[in-house]
Amino acid sequence: MSLNHPEQFHSKVWLESPIRTAEGELQLAGALSDVPGLDPNSMRVLGSYSFIYMVKAKGYYADAHGMRRNLRDGDLVVIFPEIAHAYGPRVIQKWDQIYCVFNGPQFDFLHERGLLDPHHPVWHLEPIDYWRRRFEEVIGSEDWHTEVGAKRVMGRFLHLIYDMSAADAEGSARFARERWLEESQRLLANRGDHGWPSPEEVARGVGLNYDNFRKQFSLKLGVSPGQFQKRKKIDRACAAIYQGSHGFKELADELAFCDIFHFSKTFKQVMGMSPSTFRKKAHK
Repeated sequence: MSLNHPEQFHSKVWLESPIRTAEGELQLAGALSDVPGLDPNSMRVLGSYSFIYMVKAKGYYADAHGMRRNLRDGDLVVIFPEIAHAYGPRVIQKWDQIYCVFNGPQFDFLHERGLLDPHHPVWHLEPIDYWRRRFEEVIGSEDWHTEVGAKRVMGRFLHLIYDMSAADAEGSARFARERWLEESQRLLANRGDHGWPSPEEVARGVGLNYDNFRKQFSLKLGVSPGQFQKRKKIDRACAAIYQGSHGFKELADELAFCDIFHFSKTFKQVMGMSPSTFRKKAHK
């Protein structure tokens, strides 16, 4: 089965019988299309560990620990032997998944050590075609009916778990690294409860040293935090002037300019014209 094109995804059983080693057992594995969901009001306990990789899905995950998550393409659901759970599509649609059911002392060890963590039951892995291929290659390229073959498959499967855990952690760290930029833009562009925050205050708010914050912000957006905030203030001024809702002095006060002359000078720097000229053009 080619894994390069999503339209070629088909239901297929990858294991004809369990793979047993001293480290653990791979019980079931394969690919499924258009599977029905499990009712969150009557959760099931599987009795084994399981990975469910969402190749194409929009759905939900719920468990007895109170976890509720929306699912999307690239999510990996980790099922634990003792935890009742449910998952499935939210609406009638295409639903493609890869599944592996497994058990044994090596997986219990990963559970005890926190690599398999019931409080973090949904991982995210992209690119999807790459991880689809990795799943199939764990089982599909070896004669696992022999003792040596079974050991090789189990070794590859354990390696896959570590790789998936690392990829999920890396993706989470990358997301956290980018969140500071989104949050800092929000803070700079809006008046807070105590007035407009300075770039230094915003840096502290997102947990960064100001010099590093200014450097990284400028690198990402091409303008300094102060320039970004100045532009956002003038954007607000333009909207207010266009709507006729504020006078220039009122705008200068609301946008934290020291006086109307400072406001007018900044407005002209940004817009290339004075507030008065802009108002005349807007109200023609």
